[in-house]
Amino acid sequence: METQENIVQVLNDLIEINNDRADGFDRASSDLEAENVDLKAIFDKFASDSRENVIELAALVGRKGENPDTGNTIFGTLHRAWIDVKASFGGNDRHSILAECERGEDAIKKAYRDALQENELGEQVREVLLKQQEGISTGHDTIKALRDAQKAL
Repeated sequence: METQENIVQVLNDLIEINNDRADGFDRASSDLEAENVDLKAIFDKFASDSRENVIELAALVGRKGENPDTGNTIFGTLHRAWIDVKASFGGNDRHSILAECERGEDAIKKAYRDALQENELGEQVREVLLKQQEGISTGHDTIKALRDAQKAL
């Protein structure tokens, strides 16, 4: 029974951090100036990807006979507040926004890495997490490359 509770907790943690990611990209997208339409499309896609992850994770929790979490993490809430403060002081330029997004991507990458270290996830859960981790890693790499390209300008 303890194993199932641990698996549900791992899945709920990933639901929360995916909610953070979706909300963070929504916030970053809304802070963009009109000339950054390319970033808006990327941010909107990543937010959508995380919402799809949440649906998959919630289904896995439901199969365990539990109710999925629907909230956000304290870290994510604080991170979005920091983005708001930074933007109010003029830190909403392209590089700053990308740097903050990368910080969030680092956090979700770590969450998936940690989750996948659980030995008793089961094959079905592990497969879903590995697939989602691949998308998260691709997103991180995209944000990092955009940030680095902006820094070079």
